[in-house]
Amino acid sequence: MATTVSAIRPSPGVTIKNDHPLIYYHGRWDASPGTWWAGSGFKLNVKNLRSLSLNLGEHTTSPFAAIGVSVDGSNFVTVNASAGANSIPILPGPLSSSHTNATSIVRINVEGWQNNRINLESLVLNSDASLLPYPPSKLSFQFIGDSLSAGQYLPQGVNQAWPFLVGEAFKAEHRVNAQPGAALTDILSYGNVHGVSYQYFKTEDTGFYYTTDHNFTTPWNFAHDHPAATHIVIHIGANDASQGISNEQFVQVYSDFIERLRALNPKALIFVFTPWGWPNADGSIGFYYPGQYETIVNDRKAKGDKNIFLVDTTGWVSWADVFPDNQHPNVAGHIKIANEFLAWLAEWGLSP
Repeated sequence: MATTVSAIRPSPGVTIKNDHPLIYYHGRWDASPGTWWAGSGFKLNVKNLRSLSLNLGEHTTSPFAAIGVSVDGSNFVTVNASAGANSIPILPGPLSSSHTNATSIVRINVEGWQNNRINLESLVLNSDASLLPYPPSKLSFQFIGDSLSAGQYLPQGVNQAWPFLVGEAFKAEHRVNAQPGAALTDILSYGNVHGVSYQYFKTEDTGFYYTTDHNFTTPWNFAHDHPAATHIVIHIGANDASQGISNEQFVQVYSDFIERLRALNPKALIFVFTPWGWPNADGSIGFYYPGQYETIVNDRKAKGDKNIFLVDTTGWVSWADVFPDNQHPNVAGHIKIANEFLAWLAEWGLSP
């Protein structure tokens, strides 16, 4: 259950401005700085942490944005944060220590696929706390997709989605750029004015179009993704199919997209998911673009790309694993998908 925090006057303490070099930002942030895309947030390594408050600015979603908070490996707790000062509960996690001057890792991210903007102005810590460098994992996952990866319809949004769960299992850095309703092809689709093949290279998600304060796009500086992705995982195509994009068009768009990803990151391992499809109550599965994902991967391999792999997800999702009114994976379904991929990765040669 989410905790709603009202605007309060922060208790006396040490104020950390948003440009402090020891705040480890992840995901997509604009210059304000404000979040875009589900899962964007920041991490802190704090010595002697006892209290934490976030001062959020006017670009924060009104009346609030749901954020996930984890301290020292604890399960993420949802906090509804609004513009102004927000006191964040510091619940000890399994890695916490009772020793004086112990350090704590705090992780905070926005959960929602929409209404997910926080505009960080400053942090306030207890007066005898101090920031230390956050040591990022050398393993870094980049997930790219649509609603099936963004956590749409889940109580805790992206924090309960299979990409997030996979990243957590590896204790890796992980970024999720997934937009419900968007096609990969750069077309209008279910309210998205652009496709992921366009939007992925921008700071903003497709919600930019509907914001009065930010209805423009800004090229994303991929140097901010540190460390750069070691593993890129893509599951997309459902909305292209529903918008009538042909096999040939889809293969071309997907191939061009991978070409751009590869130019940005020549060494990353790329994993292309086949669709698990749309399960039906009678046990049948509705698939899209059969055989085309194999073509995309095989074409890349024929060009000499040895670091691209096809992940066959056939059978991963059944009727019991989805919400019956929209056929999207439910909470248990996302756990099942994460476990299936973890098992696939372990057989491939990568284990948590």
